[in-house]
Amino acid sequence: MTRRVRFVMPYALLTSLILSGAATAQTPGLTSTAVMSGRDLTWDMAFLPDGTMFFTEKCSGLSVRLPSGKINSLLGIKDSKNYADTASDLFCGGQAGMYGVAIDPEFATNRFIYVASASNMTAPGTNRVLRLTVNPDLTKVSNRQDIVTDIAYKPAPSNHPFGDPGAHNGGRLRFGPTDGFLYVTTGDTHNGEVPQSPTRIGGKVLRIDRDGKAAPGNNAPQGFDARIFTYGHRNPQGICFRPGTNQPYTAENGPWHSDEVTALTAGGNAGWDPRPNMAGRADCPDNYCGYSPNQMGAVDPKDRSAFMPMTDAKTYPNAMKPAWSNEMLSQGMSSCVFLNGPQWKDWNGRMVVTFMGIGIHGTPVGNRLDVLDITPDGSSAQRSTISLPMPAGRFRSVVQAPDGSMYVATDQGDVYQLKPN
Repeated sequence: MTRRVRFVMPYALLTSLILSGAATAQTPGLTSTAVMSGRDLTWDMAFLPDGTMFFTEKCSGLSVRLPSGKINSLLGIKDSKNYADTASDLFCGGQAGMYGVAIDPEFATNRFIYVASASNMTAPGTNRVLRLTVNPDLTKVSNRQDIVTDIAYKPAPSNHPFGDPGAHNGGRLRFGPTDGFLYVTTGDTHNGEVPQSPTRIGGKVLRIDRDGKAAPGNNAPQGFDARIFTYGHRNPQGICFRPGTNQPYTAENGPWHSDEVTALTAGGNAGWDPRPNMAGRADCPDNYCGYSPNQMGAVDPKDRSAFMPMTDAKTYPNAMKPAWSNEMLSQGMSSCVFLNGPQWKDWNGRMVVTFMGIGIHGTPVGNRLDVLDITPDGSSAQRSTISLPMPAGRFRSVVQAPDGSMYVATDQGDVYQLKPN
């Protein structure tokens, strides 16, 4: 006969554990070290296993920081100085310039890295993905191959009441941690036709191989460009992968409201459709209803709940639902990373998102880093804000380095290493 013994923790012991912190949340403290300062707008970073860091500066170009701290400037955009090489077709203007950088998973043998950049090789311009070969001593790049050449670029506006040329480019590059394919985020370029278009690859997340060809399993709807993994995006500047499941998530700029974090599914529609005469909307300047007052659904501009949603579930009931929408605020969400490792305590497995702090239409400015505890199914999230151990800035990029620490880059040209303690 088996006897079952039920253990009940004494109240005094439970109270003692709580008071000692054993049953409370373990939020890590942070220390910061400025690893670079005084650079141009630092747009993105990517690491080799030994801590070597490739980075892009929007209006300068691609460089590499060695573990010793020495910096080699590799490929500059037009008119950049002191680079080993420059490319006359790569340029900076408005929001356009050099964006994301990613290292090939087989870098040790093929020496490939990838950058996204605006190019005027064809008028009025395109956004491109370049594959470059890095020499053994990390002083030069060569053998440029433009593996994607047809990403939308915004020309000079005609009658837009908003936006400079080169707006809404996306531009983040990340390799999937297990599939080995390159994910490319692209923006809608203030063109209402682009996000839902089956053939124009703006307002999308692409999933491609190292030659720029469509990866298998993208599941794009019939008639769509096979490179498209998800569509219906506005301006996703962040993409990151959840540890354990490796599901990709985007961090996306909102239209005067609702920056969004969304779990992606192959072939999914993110639900952004700023065309006029959709869901009862009237005509809009340049046929783009992506800004107030044209995208409002109510007379009262303070009633944010009535704004045209970035994820239009009414028009697209099967659209991917955001896990988090920044409390109906638009503050320039720009990048994301899932932290991985026990040193991060309760933040282990949670997402960090960066904000550039764009304050528009009554939105308070938010130069900050947030931690999101996203439910396993990606349907909702709880937010907490990181207490910064360094000055706040327009945070542009966040990555986790091979040593487990977190690096953040700012538009002011500073890069900080954050370590938990």
